[in-house]
Amino acid sequence: MKPDTVLWFVFLLAAATAASSARVRKLDVKKHLRRLNKPAVKSIKSPDGDIIDCIHISRQHAFDHPSFKNHTIQMRPSYHPEGLQFSEESKYTDRATRPITQLWHMNGRCPEGTIPIRRTKASDVIRATSVSAYGKKKYTTVPPTPSFFAAPQPDLIHQYGHQHAIAYVQGDRYYGAKATMNVWDPKVEQLNEFSLSQLWILGGFFKYDLNSIEAGWQVSPDLYGDNHTRLFTYWTSDAYQATGCYNILCSGFVQISNEIAMGASIYPISRYAKSQYDISILIWKDPREGNWWMQFGKDYVVGYWPAFLFSYLSESASMIEWGGEVVDSGWWDGRHTRTEMGSGHFSGEGFGRASYMRNMQVVDGLNNLRPAREVAAFTGRPECYDVRLGRSSDWGSYFYYGGPGRNHRCP
Repeated sequence: MKPDTVLWFVFLLAAATAASSARVRKLDVKKHLRRLNKPAVKSIKSPDGDIIDCIHISRQHAFDHPSFKNHTIQMRPSYHPEGLQFSEESKYTDRATRPITQLWHMNGRCPEGTIPIRRTKASDVIRATSVSAYGKKKYTTVPPTPSFFAAPQPDLIHQYGHQHAIAYVQGDRYYGAKATMNVWDPKVEQLNEFSLSQLWILGGFFKYDLNSIEAGWQVSPDLYGDNHTRLFTYWTSDAYQATGCYNILCSGFVQISNEIAMGASIYPISRYAKSQYDISILIWKDPREGNWWMQFGKDYVVGYWPAFLFSYLSESASMIEWGGEVVDSGWWDGRHTRTEMGSGHFSGEGFGRASYMRNMQVVDGLNNLRPAREVAAFTGRPECYDVRLGRSSDWGSYFYYGGPGRNHRCP
């Protein structure tokens, strides 16, 4: 066979293989969309372009998994934590803060007996590296160096490409946590980066078998296809390896609320030196059933993570963290991302300019909410993103945090 004939044959074979792979991926995407997008009782078009499908509560994605085969939905927690130490309001409320909601509420609500689900589009799944990777965090494991094992516990979550500015407590058994955080729309430089602010409920060891429940707000163009600020949750029971996902993109979180859509846009957003808008998130372990519940604001009990999803968290958490996280996709070449954390301003700028988390509380073994004590702080690159702790009679334990990313001190 002549050389040019061989080359032409190889070209045709490669083209045929690529076409076949494209067809398989397209088919996989369609199948995955059918699994995620259940038949709706009602659909609502959000002003930001999202479609919110109201599906029957018993048809949510969680119940597709064999582990949920005999699961009975717990329609309300057996107990709420007691002893709320601080008001949901702030001394700044009358002049600077306002109530907050989700953008899709402008065009309707879901009926009783249904839950609101953000409809997943083909483009959402296609942006992922694979269908199986859609809705999961992309973590890189820290190498097991001596400095790794000698580092403070929070440093174990600082991974290549992920940077944090957090406050944390450890050294006790924790059964939940709460905080109020103001909401911003930080600029995200690259498609594969994100910026978020959240609380973490943690148990186990990061490198091997970390259990984590997370909730807060995030900007993630890779996950959502835009730069809107969205309410989110995440969970894992094996250090982000095979289990868990964002929101309800896999079996895990069981939603009961017909008013809050996970992954949907939050509105309105805080503006620099102008009105501030904040949200409160409470996560706690039901002392009777053992499930971990999430409450958004004062009024919305959103749903729960069943205790059987976890190993360490089936009993209690050993660490609570609050704060911000960004992905820095340029860490490998030494050029820091311009992706902002929080407001994009450092903690020293204070109220109305920097991001804050206030009224930080933990749930103890008696199901009481109590002020977080002996709070410590950690940031991997303070010249890029920093954190400053405080305490007051109005805000209890609080901190300011965030930053612009790359700047003259953070090249």
